[in-house]
Amino acid sequence: MTLITVKLPDIGEGVTEAELVEWAVQPGDLVQEDDVLACVMTDKASVEIPSAVAGRVVELGGAVGEMIAVGGTLLTIEAEGAAEVPPPAKAAEPASAEEDDFGAYLGLEPSPPPRAPQTAPVQAAPATRAKAKEAGIELSDLIGTGPEGRVTASDLEAALRATAGKAPRRSGETRIPVIGLRRKISERLQEAHARIPQITIVEEVDVTQIEELRAALNAETPEAPKLTLLPFIAAALARALRDHPEINAHYDDAAGEIIRFEALHLGIATATEAGLVVPVLRHAEALGLHEAAREIARLAEAARAGRASREELTGSTFTVTSLGPLGAIATTPLVNPPEVAILGINKIVTRPQWNGHDFVPRQMMNISASFDHRVIDGYVAAVFIRKIKVLLEMPARIFIA
Repeated sequence: MTLITVKLPDIGEGVTEAELVEWAVQPGDLVQEDDVLACVMTDKASVEIPSAVAGRVVELGGAVGEMIAVGGTLLTIEAEGAAEVPPPAKAAEPASAEEDDFGAYLGLEPSPPPRAPQTAPVQAAPATRAKAKEAGIELSDLIGTGPEGRVTASDLEAALRATAGKAPRRSGETRIPVIGLRRKISERLQEAHARIPQITIVEEVDVTQIEELRAALNAETPEAPKLTLLPFIAAALARALRDHPEINAHYDDAAGEIIRFEALHLGIATATEAGLVVPVLRHAEALGLHEAAREIARLAEAARAGRASREELTGSTFTVTSLGPLGAIATTPLVNPPEVAILGINKIVTRPQWNGHDFVPRQMMNISASFDHRVIDGYVAAVFIRKIKVLLEMPARIFIA
């Protein structure tokens, strides 16, 4: 038998390490060639690592949540072969600094932690204890009026009357490691907040006409993909960015360059069980409404099922985010670097609006847009948002060349 060391392969240009997010095998498991061994993550893309050999898993190279360098040991498999190679030595648990510097020098075992002083048990009759336990009351929280502080039945009854109608006290805590996609989201948002000075503009938009148009198109073409507001948003952005190419851009602050794009690769923030991911609607400028609706639905389903590929989760030039019907009056979305702007869509509500003669019900929605203030001035941002407002309020303008 031969021990085969499976190393983390090169899983993308410029990737030097990946986070181990899931083991598909455990020591002792038998695997076949091409069986999935583990799932790792880098830059919001999950990658499954298959086995190149058949054999038995001997040792795992790390725990979930650890970072593994490209070329580093992922695991060891015992496979059929002519020779047997001893398994790699397992790294010893690191000692604390004090043990290294002093305890190890003296050859002493670490001192046990100091024992907490013990308190005397609360005095109470067995029947009182049983009733207190059933009611969820700690006897140590009561002041006993009996001899030597004994908690009596009367003390317990008084406590029960005092807590009648109150929710019981709760205790305990749960520690959840920040790993996988949640760690990537945390790091990316921290970077965005720390590095990008942002300006956010909130504008009110009357979407009555576009909602009427959307409803009419859905009724006329029931066999076509259902149109949500997002395809119209994508079309409005594609039209507006033709006049404002400085918004459809990346800022490479390391190189000191602004990169403007002709194509609109629209990132669409999507909530999944694992966290927020951003699949990309490529060439949104060239898609019709129903084409965009079909592709948006496909990307959202792939993202929520965890099947979105690395290519489908990278390369956006502008991002739109929406909480749908759960949305608030306004939000302050964070720019998705290296992009220079992001558009937040808030919920639609019916409100009375003055038309010059009367108050009439209109469907109103706020849009919130944030910009990288290092490269987008406030005036430019305001003009761009005004353009989006006009297009959404008069949707015929979206489709005029």
